[in-house]
Amino acid sequence: MPTLSRRSLMAGAAATGALAAMSARAQTDALSSTPDLTGKSVLITGCSSGFGRLGAEHYARLGAKVFATMRGLPRPEAEELSTLAADENLDITVIEIDVLSDEQVVAGVAEAERLAGGGIDVLVNNAGIGISGPVELQDMQATQLIFGTNVIGAHRMARAVLPGMRAKGGGLIVPISSQLGRVIVPYSGHYSPTKFALEAMSEAMAYELVPHNIEVAIIEPGGYPTEVWVNRNIYTSALKDRAAAIHKDGYPQVVASMGEEDGSGRSADPMDVPRAIAQIIAMPGGTRPLRTEVHPGAKPQMKINEVTAATQVGWLGGSGYGPLIKAVHNVD
Repeated sequence: MPTLSRRSLMAGAAATGALAAMSARAQTDALSSTPDLTGKSVLITGCSSGFGRLGAEHYARLGAKVFATMRGLPRPEAEELSTLAADENLDITVIEIDVLSDEQVVAGVAEAERLAGGGIDVLVNNAGIGISGPVELQDMQATQLIFGTNVIGAHRMARAVLPGMRAKGGGLIVPISSQLGRVIVPYSGHYSPTKFALEAMSEAMAYELVPHNIEVAIIEPGGYPTEVWVNRNIYTSALKDRAAAIHKDGYPQVVASMGEEDGSGRSADPMDVPRAIAQIIAMPGGTRPLRTEVHPGAKPQMKINEVTAATQVGWLGGSGYGPLIKAVHNVD
């Protein structure tokens, strides 16, 4: 295995500069162009609200055959989406999938593949939750729920679609991560740990799937005014109510505000994310960036993304893994 030298890092940084520029261009284009997704089958998790719901409508309006999944059917959100699809003649099928359930994931993906006539073209791993508060307060119930949803659920979905993608000859997996998958805000519970894990798992898969013509394109949104804040408050309030005083007593001011986040002050358009994803889906295979930062405001993770890409190329670019690493980072 080659050693990591200053020269190799600088070479990697120069090579990945093109990647960073392409990522920025992809985001700019996503906000200003209208890609054609005709013929693409897109399966999305977590479509009851937020990026998932907006994405289901957006991709369908661009011509995609959309499988919008959500848990707990029947529910009003599913009926509303189905009615909208019928009224606008959009190709959207609502399927029940709770990403915590092996059985529902297997059955739901099988149904989508049956209706698509083969493997799914694009999986958008959107389902995710947040539970805030100090890490010490996160009991095993909260810890297992957030890791189960944000990490294991995404893994479960990827494993379910990959055989069909390989049989089809290619595909795309789009994990919805976060700025907090690369930088850390205190008192956010296990949100950053789960998103860091999602980022690492997704990057590993990106390398491993190169021989199968399957790409991974990680999306890193900033803060947007979606239903995530409502759901986070429900989970966080429940944790606060059951947490033991021996843990809460160490953080009185933080605990007092747990469950009261409302997302106020966030005015960015949540459609930024579906637009960016649609543009990435429409890009030619082999040109998609590994990571795309999406937010009109600060993007503190960009420098981290550039350094880690350069490090990967500098460290492993000349090894037996080199072709995989260079393919993902678009380096010759």
